Amino acid sequence: MPRAATKLQPFEATTGIPSSGAPCEEKFSDGRHSEQQPARGLSASLTLFAMSLGYGVVQLDVTIVNTALDRIGASLGGGVAELQWIVNAYTIAFAAFILTAGALGDRIGAKRVFMAGFAIFTSASLACALSPNPIVLVVARAVQGLGAAVLVPNSLALLNHAYPDEKRRGRAIGIWAAGASLALTAGPLVGGVLIALIGWRSIFLVNLPIGLAGLWLSWKYATETSANRQRQVDLPGQVTAIAALGCLAGAIIEGGALGWYNGFVLAAFVASVALAVLFILQERRAEQPMLPLSLFGHRLFALTSLVGLLVNIAFYGLIFVFSLYFQRINGLSPVATGLAFVPMMGAVLPANLVAARVTERLGAPTTIALGAALAAFGCLTLLGIAPGTSYWKIVGQFVIMGGGLGLLVPPLTSALLGSVDKSRSGIAAGVLNATRQTGSVLGVALFGSLIGRSGQFMSGAHHSLMISTALLLAGGAVIWYGASRRD
Repeated sequence: MPRAATKLQPFEATTGIPSSGAPCEEKFSDGRHSEQQPARGLSASLTLFAMSLGYGVVQLDVTIVNTALDRIGASLGGGVAELQWIVNAYTIAFAAFILTAGALGDRIGAKRVFMAGFAIFTSASLACALSPNPIVLVVARAVQGLGAAVLVPNSLALLNHAYPDEKRRGRAIGIWAAGASLALTAGPLVGGVLIALIGWRSIFLVNLPIGLAGLWLSWKYATETSANRQRQVDLPGQVTAIAALGCLAGAIIEGGALGWYNGFVLAAFVASVALAVLFILQERRAEQPMLPLSLFGHRLFALTSLVGLLVNIAFYGLIFVFSLYFQRINGLSPVATGLAFVPMMGAVLPANLVAARVTERLGAPTTIALGAALAAFGCLTLLGIAPGTSYWKIVGQFVIMGGGLGLLVPPLTSALLGSVDKSRSGIAAGVLNATRQTGSVLGVALFGSLIGRSGQFMSGAHHSLMISTALLLAGGAVIWYGASRRD
């Protein structure tokens, strides 16, 4: 890789974390400088609130839509494949654009880009609510995912600028992350209540007041970061990345609906491989690649990225399956379905809090492996589900799965960031985000294709649970064995 590719600019490409805590300085085209002082006092607190709204609304839409899938299908028509696209259009755009969105914030200023992301997300939410058919909804969800990708890294960049003191910044980021966890947990329940009271379109309309509040607070109180015109945006890498991921997801989704030997499906698989090769070649020769391949030369970085991919395939793929199982097979209402997921999501946060102490005692690789094993055990013990299985025979396994996920994610993130130089922590965090979102795309695509065929829902659900168990055990074994190896 050329030397220029390894030298990152002061603001990292994905989260916008600066290499130092110094106040940012913006350069104008005539050579003048404008001091951009960080927010203080009330302004800093309201900036934190605005950034938390941005990250929270993104996480809310990760889970809230699953509760509405059955009602959306009944209202707009279409089968499981169309429902998969409604979920995955959002996640594909989120995964594919998150690295470039951070670089764009570096180049023209995180506040400008963050506000544009909020405007995109809010407008797309309105379009989702007004969608007359599945095609329009899928397109609007993709635009929503683009807005989400813009919001996440630039919200963190603005937080970093608002809180130059390391201790205060750490607390602010903790609040930012906790708000997102709360939104992720509340998504199914909030969605169920809104659908019961108003209808499925309300799950998108709820984003409008959040978006307007976030835009106003950002405009009023957030201070702009520096505009680094030397930071390049890797457009060829961006185009090939989203095309490769879209083709792969499309091949898996349509493979379940059309058959794996269908000409379109085979062509999509071939295209995804060809585009992935083009993406790698582009990243190898780019001066400032969106995905520096040299990072994967660090064994721990490569291992944690792989585990993040495998865990999200298993976890989010099963959320899609069980959302339909509760409503279509067991006949639960949207509210009851939302309530059904609360114990699983609710177990994540306390497990997050315990993870640090467990990691201190056992080390990150062992803690990650333990979390993966717990989640795998939860999946394995769900293999006995059938139509009409009582929820009370499922809830315990849900708690174990959520607890396992909550236990492994903090040390996974910490181990990945610790495997690279601090100057590259921003891009490293972005890669983990992109990798995990890619896993979510593949999980929904794969498991949806297994349950999508007529009369095969339960067999597909059982296969999904077996695959999830295998992936989680593989992930735990890979990190535990691979991290302990000595070259």
